[in-house]
Amino acid sequence: MATKIRLQRHGRKGYAYYHIVIADERAPRDGRFIARIGSYNPNTNPATVNVDFEAALKWLNCGAQPTDTVRNLLSGEGVMLMKHLQGGVAKGAFSQEEADKKFQAWKDEKAKKQEKAVEKVKAAAVASAKERLEAEKEVNKAKAAAVAKKLADKLAAEEEAAKAAAAEAAAQQEAPAEAAAEAPAEEAAAPEA
Repeated sequence: MATKIRLQRHGRKGYAYYHIVIADERAPRDGRFIARIGSYNPNTNPATVNVDFEAALKWLNCGAQPTDTVRNLLSGEGVMLMKHLQGGVAKGAFSQEEADKKFQAWKDEKAKKQEKAVEKVKAAAVASAKERLEAEKEVNKAKAAAVAKKLADKLAAEEEAAKAAAAEAAAQQEAPAEAAAEAPAEEAAAPEA
């Protein structure tokens, strides 16, 4: 019986997650399986991979063939590297202690890369937030200038209206005074006639 390490689809349409399973290669994709050794959720950022390291290594050593996607997932978790190192130990190329040191060095390097990637994402988020804040400040300044201009125009219109009203009031006060001054002159001119 040829066994495969492959993904078994679960979840709803457009939001799939996968179980990593050991199955007979003739079984349907989502059908019978021998063992479940992990899960893969591509919907999170970054994608979440949970693998039973020892079980995956045992099945690889027994001859189970991973699919291309599962091979990439297992490589990312270090299972394929450990299989390779165990092959070197079996051939006598180096000791188990050296293999463990190499694996630990790889693990530490991967952790550093992940930390840098997380820091880079956080820095990008902070920079994006600063850019949005600056853009919002510029928009607010433009709005404040527009409101100030509108208010200044309104005050200028009110001042002009007040000056016009004052001029009209002054004209009305002068008009009765002129009319009163003209009326006695007319009365004086009328008796002479």
